[in-house]
Amino acid sequence: MSSPGTALFVRRPILAIVLNALIVLAGVAALFGAEIRELPNVDRPVVTITTPFSGASPESVDQELTGRIEGAVGRVTGVRSISSNSRFGRSRVTVEFNDSVDIDVAATDVRDAVARIVNQLPEDADQPEIVKADANAQPDLYSRAEKDRLAFWDEQAKSLQWDTPWNKTLDWQSPYAKWFIGGKLNASVNALDRHVSQGRGSRVAFHFEGEPGDTRTITYAELLTEVKKTANALIELGVQAGDRVAIYMPMIPEAAVAMLACARIGAPHSVVFGGFSADALLSRIQDADAKIVITADGGFRKGAAFALKPAVDEALKGKHNVEKVLVVQRTKQETAWTERDVWWHEIVGRQSSEHVAESFDSEHPLFILYTSGTTAKPKGIFHTTGGYLTQVAYTHKMVFDIKPETDVYWCTADVGWVTGHSYIVYGPLINGATQVMYEGTPDTPHKGRIFELIAKYGVTILYTAPTLIRTWMKWGDEFPQAHDLSSLRLLGSVGEPINPEAWMWYREIIGGNRCPIVDTWWQTETGAIMISPLPGVTATKPGSAMTALPGISAKVVDDNAVPVGKGHGGYLILDQPWPSMLRGIWGEDERYKETYWSRFEGIYFAGDGAKLDDEGAMWLLGRVDDVMNVSGHRISTTEVESALVSHEAVAEAAVVGAADAMTGQGIVAFVILRGGIEHADGDELNKALRNHVAKEIGAIAKPRQILIVNELPKTRSGKIMRRLLKDVAENRVVGDATTLADPNVMKLISEGLQSAKSED
Repeated sequence: MSSPGTALFVRRPILAIVLNALIVLAGVAALFGAEIRELPNVDRPVVTITTPFSGASPESVDQELTGRIEGAVGRVTGVRSISSNSRFGRSRVTVEFNDSVDIDVAATDVRDAVARIVNQLPEDADQPEIVKADANAQPDLYSRAEKDRLAFWDEQAKSLQWDTPWNKTLDWQSPYAKWFIGGKLNASVNALDRHVSQGRGSRVAFHFEGEPGDTRTITYAELLTEVKKTANALIELGVQAGDRVAIYMPMIPEAAVAMLACARIGAPHSVVFGGFSADALLSRIQDADAKIVITADGGFRKGAAFALKPAVDEALKGKHNVEKVLVVQRTKQETAWTERDVWWHEIVGRQSSEHVAESFDSEHPLFILYTSGTTAKPKGIFHTTGGYLTQVAYTHKMVFDIKPETDVYWCTADVGWVTGHSYIVYGPLINGATQVMYEGTPDTPHKGRIFELIAKYGVTILYTAPTLIRTWMKWGDEFPQAHDLSSLRLLGSVGEPINPEAWMWYREIIGGNRCPIVDTWWQTETGAIMISPLPGVTATKPGSAMTALPGISAKVVDDNAVPVGKGHGGYLILDQPWPSMLRGIWGEDERYKETYWSRFEGIYFAGDGAKLDDEGAMWLLGRVDDVMNVSGHRISTTEVESALVSHEAVAEAAVVGAADAMTGQGIVAFVILRGGIEHADGDELNKALRNHVAKEIGAIAKPRQILIVNELPKTRSGKIMRRLLKDVAENRVVGDATTLADPNVMKLISEGLQSAKSED
C-alpha cells in the first residue's frame, strides 16, 4: 500500500523531478556550506591551536579567545586559510598553510604569534596547545602519562617486537628496578630482522662517509646479513650468551655491526672510545672481564691514518682473560700479529648468512659503558634489554619527530659514548631510520665538511653537541653559508647545557630560522633522553631543556629534597624509576648505591644543578661541582660561560672557581675569541668582558681573571677538562693530561695565566 506522498508523485511526475532536483541542489549547497573546519586538508601544512576555557560559553570563547588567536595567526606568512570552532569551554583554531610552507616552520611561526598575545587572553583560560598535524608527539602524551605512568610505558613497549609478552610492568625495590618482567625479546631482531621481514629491507640504514672520501651505502637487508655473519663468527670464537665483548673501534659501520652481533647472541658489549689510551682500555677490559676484543688496524682522522691495534696489543700485556682479538682491516697499515688475532674479513667472510636469534629476558644485560666519576676508577654503567630499548625507541621517535620513510637523520656522536649507543645504533635502527655515519673530524679536509655532507645526503635532522656548535661559531658563518642546508627541518643539542647565544646561532645560521631545536638532557646513567622539548608540541626557549618528557618525573629540589618554586634553583633529581635507567655499576653494588642514591633516600640524584624560571621552564646548570660559591652566592660556571659567550667577541669560554681568601672562591675564565672580528687590546677587552658578565648576571659574577687562549683543554670527545684549569687557577701542579687531544695546551695556559692581570 502506497503512502499519500508516493501517490502524489506518481500522478505528478514533473513535480517529483523538480523536487528531487531541489533536494540535490540543497545537498550540494549544504556540502559547501557545512562546518568542515575540524577536518582540514591534511595533505597541506596544518597547525591547530586548542585552548580549554572551562565553563565559558561558546560566545565568550569566540570573543575572548578564538577571535584574538585568529587575529594573531592571520599575520603569519604563508597562511592559506583559517577556520575555527568555538564550543562550550574550548576554542579550536585550525591554520592551513600554502603547500610550499614547511610544517615545522609553520608550527614555530604560529607558536611565536600566539606567544605575543597570550597575555591578552583570559587569565582563567588554559595555555594554548599548538600542534602540527603530522607531529609524532601530540599534547595528550603528557596527560596519558600523568594519568597512568605504568600503562603509558606499557603502551610504548608494545611498539617493540616481543617473543614472549611480559606479565608485570615494573618491580621497584629501590634502588633496583626491573621492567617488563617475564618478557623476552632480541635487540638485533628489533633493529633489523623485523624491518626486513616487513618489506623494508631495501631502505638505506647507513650512508657511510669515510674521512678520505670513500663511501658505502648499507641497506637494512645488507646490515642484517653482516650482523648474522658476525654473530656466527663470534660463536665460532667461543662467545656465548653472558660473555662480555670489548669493542675498540673507529667510527665505521663495523662498529655498529659488532654491537648488534653481540646483542643478537646475548653477549653484553663494552664499547671503549677509540681515542682512549691502552691503560684506559685495559682497565675496562679487566673490569668487565672481556672474553673477546673487537678492534681495527686503525682509522682515518685529521687527514691521516691512525693506529688502534697497537693500543690493544699494549693493553693486553696486562692481566686479562681475553682469548681472541677480532681485527677489521680499515687502513691496511702494517699491523703486528699474534696467535690470538683474527682478521674480521677472513672469519666473517666465510660465515653463513643464516642465524636464528635467541630471545632474551627483558632484564638480560645489553651493554656496559664506562663513565668517569669522582674517583680515578671509571664506573661501569650497565643497561638491560627491554626497558632500555623501549625508552630509546620512544624518545627517538617523539623528540626527533622521525619520519623514517622520508627523513635522513644524523647524530654526530661516536659509538664510544652513550649518545652513539642510544641515538645511532639502537633507537634509530629500531625506528627504521636512514642515517649518515661519518668517520672523521669536522675540519677535515676543510671546515665546511659537516655542512657539505648535510647537503650531499639531504640530512633533515641533525643532532650534535654545543661544543661543536660553538666551534662552528668560532670558525665563522661563511662555512655553513657556503652549502645548501635547506633540507634540515629539525636540530638537536646534546652533551651539556647550550648557552642561548649558541642556540640562537644554531637556529639562525644552521637552521635558517625555520628549524625547531630540541635541547636534550640525559646521561650515560639514564640511558635515554629525559628532559627535552617535543617538536610541534612544546614551546622552546634558547638554552632551556624546558620540561621532563611524558613518563619521566624530574624535579628541582633543595637540600632537603623539597621541590623549589618557580624562579629558584637547586638539584635535579628523578623521583620515579624509568625504563632505560641504569641497573647498577658493574660489579660494584655499594658504589652504585653510594654514588646515585645516598644523597636523597629513594631518589636518584643526577649530580646536576638546575633552576626553574618564572614560567617553570627548566634550565640545566651543569654539574654541582661546577657551581661556585662567591661571597656566599651560588654561581654556576655554565651561567658565567654563557654570559661570556653572549659577547660578540667570544666564541667559547670555560670558567672555574679558584680558592680566594676574600670571597671563598674567585671566578677565573679562559676565553677563545671569535674569528674575523676586530678586537680591542687585551686590557680593554678584559675590562669589557668583565663588565659584560656583570651586566648579564650581576657584579658578584665578574671574573677575577680572564685569560685569552687559542685552545681549551679538551678530551678527544670534546669535553672541556675544567679540573685541569682549576689546577692552574689555584697554582697547583697540573694533573694527568694524557686524555687531552693536545696535552701541550695546558703548558701554554699555565704560562699565560701567570702573566694575566687580576681584577683589583
